[in-house]
Amino acid sequence: MIDAARRAIIRHGIDGVQLSHVAEEAGLTSGAVLYHYPDLRELLVEAQHAGMERFYEQRLRQLAKLTDPVEKLVVTIRSGLPTGPLDPDVRLLNELGGAAGRNRVYGVLLTSLYDRQVSMYQAILDTGAALGVFRLSGDSLTISRNLVALEDAYGYRITARHPLIGPDEAAELILSYARAATGNDLAH
Repeated sequence: MIDAARRAIIRHGIDGVQLSHVAEEAGLTSGAVLYHYPDLRELLVEAQHAGMERFYEQRLRQLAKLTDPVEKLVVTIRSGLPTGPLDPDVRLLNELGGAAGRNRVYGVLLTSLYDRQVSMYQAILDTGAALGVFRLSGDSLTISRNLVALEDAYGYRITARHPLIGPDEAAELILSYARAATGNDLAH
């Protein structure tokens, strides 16, 4: 049901999606959807939250397997970008971002995701600095905020089909900032 709601949001927009759209995507009747989710808004929020998992929870699981701060930083940067212009998770986040100014719940979800991503980067940077692997050009909080902002900006360019910025180009652009900010060539 969550995946059907995500597909319906992508197809019809967060403000245009209706119960019938979710039911159609799920191959169910509207009544069957309502049986599981009596409040469509609750289902839409859960769908948005599920789409955001990739950008925090999944990345944390990926990072837990790594010990080298350089590798962690490179993996984190690369995994925060869309796979291409049709990446459903990023298209879902773009919908959420567009509605965040009109819907307080969506604004809170996006703010929470941003703050958690900043903390994730900050932990990597602080560990690398403590180990002497990184020589930070500024405080880790500012660098982390900039890294997340660059992910968001380049991610949008990818989904907007910028002719010169795909996932690899965006990753390299963010890595160039990270190299300057960490004093490390981030060769990995």
